[in-house]
Formats: sequence, C-alpha cells, structure tokens
Amino acid sequence: MYNFEFTKPKTVEEAATAMAAEGAQALGGGQTLIPTMKQRLASPEVLVSMTDIEGMVGVAAHGNTLTIGGATTHAQVAADAADLFPGLAALASGIGDPAVRNRGTIGGSLANNDPAACYPAGALGSGATVTTNKRDITADDYFQGMFETALDEDEIITSVSFPIPEKANYQKFEQPASRFALVGVFAAKFNDGVRVAVTGASNVGVHRWTEAETALNSNFSESAIDGMSGNANDMIADLHGSAKYRAHLVGVLTRRAVAGCG
Repeated sequence: MYNFEFTKPKTVEEAATAMAAEGAQALGGGQTLIPTMKQRLASPEVLVSMTDIEGMVGVAAHGNTLTIGGATTHAQVAADAADLFPGLAALASGIGDPAVRNRGTIGGSLANNDPAACYPAGALGSGATVTTNKRDITADDYFQGMFETALDEDEIITSVSFPIPEKANYQKFEQPASRFALVGVFAAKFNDGVRVAVTGASNVGVHRWTEAETALNSNFSESAIDGMSGNANDMIADLHGSAKYRAHLVGVLTRRAVAGCG
C-alpha cells in the first residue's frame, strides 16, 4: 500500500465536501477498492468512508417501494428485506461469502458496476431508482456499460429505491473462485409488465433482455421462452466460458428465474 488520507464524515454534506478534494474516492465496504489499491490499479489520495453517515444505512418500505440506504451491507439487505422483497433478499444472501456480505455495501456495488456483480441485475430488473446527493437516476439511465455509470465523480449514492414486484427471482451460475456471476438473471413481474436483467454475460455489462420480456409479457411461464437464448455475438468469451455457452446460460437461467417466481 501507500500513504493516503482517510476521512469518515457524519453527514452527506460533509461527505460531498470531502469528495470535492482532488484525488478523493468514496469508500463503501472496500471489497473492490482496497484490493484494487493493493495492486496499484487505483491510487486515490483521499478515502472518504460512507459507512458512518446518518440516514445512509437501513432498509425501509414506503407503500410499494423498498428504500435501501447506500451504505447498507449485503447481509443487512438479506435479513431486513426478506419479508418485504424476498427476491432481492435472496440475491443479497448469495453475494460472495459471509465476510464480503458483512462489509460490502449496495451503494459501493452499484457505483462500481462490475459487469459480473449481482446488484446491478437486481436494480435494473426491478426498475430501481438510484438517489444521489444531487439527483434521482432511473436504473435504465444509470447503467452505461462495463464499470460505467451515470454518476459524476463527486456524486454519492445515498439510497436506492426498488418498486416491489408481484413476483421476482434471481438465478446465478457462479464462477466458483470469486462467486461472481458467470451469468446471472433477475426476473420480476409487475402488474404493468415484466423486466428481465442479465449480468455477467455481456460485453455491454448488465442489460435488459427485451426479447424475453416481450415473450413473458404475453405468457409469464417457462414455456414462453422455450428455445430462446441470449445473443452470442454480444457475449463475453474467456477461460470460464465461450460466448455461445454464456448465451445458452442466459436462456437456461431466465427459465429458472421465471419458474422460481411461481
């Protein structure tokens, strides 16, 4: 490691001021940032911790919306959202291992937008809204490619609001070493339509599978998407799986997610 400054603000306003400093970087649970710093792939001069800010931790329901503070850990989401939004709670319970779940935060995951992370699929598949210290950003506008988001450099994710669907389920085919998604699919059925989000598979990062959504809007059942698969031309190909393999998994896991909604 190397020398850097560390600050732990108590309010969003204090955090925003700290983030305005040159070389400042927001720190959630540090599950991605700290290893990246150790490898010298990132060298922030100031780490601004988000874990002690009033109002940025917790899970609460307001009508048909579940709001989660940006500094809430995966473990807390898994526990506190279980009765309110079981599909999202199950997603959170399958992230990493207990150490990761007790340190990693939803805001940190969404800000990093790893192309194989689970939360982006949950947020996009739910049609969530990301709230920052400056504005509200719909999930459809927020995710902009691998590790790319609509966030400005000094923006802080203060909370994420999830419309609660009638049914939802997340299915993940894990990369066994990292427990990231080789492919992950989040399917959610609302009274006005179906959303299907795919993570881990595509060169464009997390994305909606609109062809499956169209089929499922007509008939929300596994049979509606029998024989369908992702577009292999858009899929990642690496030592863990070919593009064709990932495209096949997209179809398989979507059918499992739909079945899991039953």
